[in-house]
Amino acid sequence: MYDLYYWPFIPGRGEYVRLVLEAAEAPYRDVARLDPAQGGGPDAMLAMIKDAAPHRPLAPPFLVADDVTLSQTAVIVAWLGERHGLAPDLEADRLFARAIAMTTADFVDETHDTHHPLGVDRYYEEQTEAAAARAKSFREARMPKFLGWYEALLAANSAGDTALVSNRLSYADLGLFQSILGLRYAFPRRMASLMPSHPRIAALCERVAAHPNVKAYLDSPRRLAFNEDGIFRHYPELDGD
Repeated sequence: MYDLYYWPFIPGRGEYVRLVLEAAEAPYRDVARLDPAQGGGPDAMLAMIKDAAPHRPLAPPFLVADDVTLSQTAVIVAWLGERHGLAPDLEADRLFARAIAMTTADFVDETHDTHHPLGVDRYYEEQTEAAAARAKSFREARMPKFLGWYEALLAANSAGDTALVSNRLSYADLGLFQSILGLRYAFPRRMASLMPSHPRIAALCERVAAHPNVKAYLDSPRRLAFNEDGIFRHYPELDGD
């Protein structure tokens, strides 16, 4: 049994971990979403962060498994994927899958900064001018760069274009899937213009969504909807063709 700690009302970075757990059918508790009587709630998560333990995390998400505490999304999903058959077999491929996960984390950070370019300590409404400039740069330069890289990986995969690395579903594919869904929510106009030139990404996302365990999760009440408190936020004024 794993204990996942993340904010209870947003998908955010915690969703990348949930997708791996769900795809693997690994038993877990979403601790901050539990009742305090069950040892859950946001206060239980914050208590872990404030604890004086030597391996305490800086921020969620983090995962506790027996006496191991893991933090940072890319670290968690790689560890879980390699434990549960959602990672490549070859060492070189495993290392590259980790690199993909870290690159996806960078992409997610850049997405977040489109609506909070000046800092998380300010409301969006206090930085709209800077956000408009950052979002324009993100749409025009960064989105094509990242999406082009993923598309090129799929095209160059010697095992076939059904996965980013190796020939089967991995945590790297799940991370790209979640990011594409988030970008479609946050930037629907821009994604509508970009995705036709990235058919392999679109096909991968369809395959991931149809995976039995993933589909069951997406259709369940455990799956949180995107909203304007998370990383992927839809502000129409930040979108564009």
